[in-house]
Amino acid sequence: MTHLEEVADRLNRMVKLALDTGEASSLEEAQRIFAGYRLQIIVGADVAQEPVLQAALLTAVNCAVRTLLGGVTVVGATGALRVLLPPFGDLEEAIVGLGGRLIRETNPETSTLVIGEVDEKGLEPLAIRATFNEWCGGVVPVANHERLAETGAFTPAGVLAGALGVSEIFQRLRGGMPMACRRGVGLNLWRPERDWLRGEFAPALDCLPSAAWLVGLGNLGQAYLWTLGLLPYGGEGAELVLQDIDVLAPSNLSTSLLTTPERLGRRKTRAMADWAEVRGFKTAIIERGFGADFHIGPREPPVALIGVDNALARQSVEDVGFERVIEAGLGGGLQDFLGIDLHTFPASKPAREVWRDTAVSDIDLGQPAYKAMLEQSKDQCGIVRLAGRTVGAPFVGSAAAALVIAELMRLTLGGARYEMISCHLRDLEGRFVVGGNPWSAFNPGGIRLAA
Repeated sequence: MTHLEEVADRLNRMVKLALDTGEASSLEEAQRIFAGYRLQIIVGADVAQEPVLQAALLTAVNCAVRTLLGGVTVVGATGALRVLLPPFGDLEEAIVGLGGRLIRETNPETSTLVIGEVDEKGLEPLAIRATFNEWCGGVVPVANHERLAETGAFTPAGVLAGALGVSEIFQRLRGGMPMACRRGVGLNLWRPERDWLRGEFAPALDCLPSAAWLVGLGNLGQAYLWTLGLLPYGGEGAELVLQDIDVLAPSNLSTSLLTTPERLGRRKTRAMADWAEVRGFKTAIIERGFGADFHIGPREPPVALIGVDNALARQSVEDVGFERVIEAGLGGGLQDFLGIDLHTFPASKPAREVWRDTAVSDIDLGQPAYKAMLEQSKDQCGIVRLAGRTVGAPFVGSAAAALVIAELMRLTLGGARYEMISCHLRDLEGRFVVGGNPWSAFNPGGIRLAA
């Protein structure tokens, strides 16, 4: 492995943003920039009783420690876990285990996310609140004194709220988005075309999916697993087929929620199977590239959750025998890394037509950091490979996972089907939602919720 290949293998995919914009003239300078970003989460006592608020808190910590390298501090978190997250026994242990730091006093100068009932006096002016109701989740400025009813047990709404909290603070710290932390941002996961602040009613969550096939176990695939794991399976998890060909590399630490230092070097399938089985899921692994040259068996999960960034693989999702496919794609360049596209198949357009075109890179190899590396290494091919690595944010993957798992849950519960949802975390109000014709009768299988 050459020096530049090793750099690419270890490169934090968010730090790369400072290289691509040209604001950093070296990797060390880019790392110093991101080391100046930090987050404070203030937690109310009611969070100890609310699984959805705990999902928001834990997702925010998990995403932020990988993105805001100055650190994540948490004030006020205490009590038992209301979601299943072994090996952690309580909320404090989980926060520390995910990389957060528990402190006693708030800092009025640190960017702040509020979760639960807290005293709003003395908070920094642009503090935001994570809130939810039923399938609706998002964040609002604390100064607006808005808060949804925060009833219901749909934990993906909490995953969404936590991810959007980190997204808003990240955009505020990075600049370029004046409205970040000054607006309400969220989604209605039951009816994504509707206003999330209405917090409208959704059906009771009385069963969970019993099986799924996950293709790709990077940013998206691990976010799917994280979100599934926070649902109230209670130790009787679904049957999961996990498919990937890669091993966990240091760069995955910056993008993927379930990658930890001790898992590095392991095949993604085996590391994720271990994570899932501790939570009661039953797993099978496939360690071969996804394509049209194999066919699923009659007893294998007929629903696929696709999380790959390979256009050729996406073109093949309808060719292998899945009855229903839900897939998401993330942007990877300077202008679109906050973008999310979700598709379901079969649809009015086949997958081969949807993914006919491939994205074009917007990387400028003339940026100062890349020029300096080339002058030092004389490795033109290495620089091209390094610069071609995508920017990736775990909070974008988590928001996408909330949409994908919500689509799976609507399939399980008999709700509306969406053929396409295209959105950008820079402006969720500008989302594009295409409802699909109801799928023909199909039983994806379900498991009753844990008591």
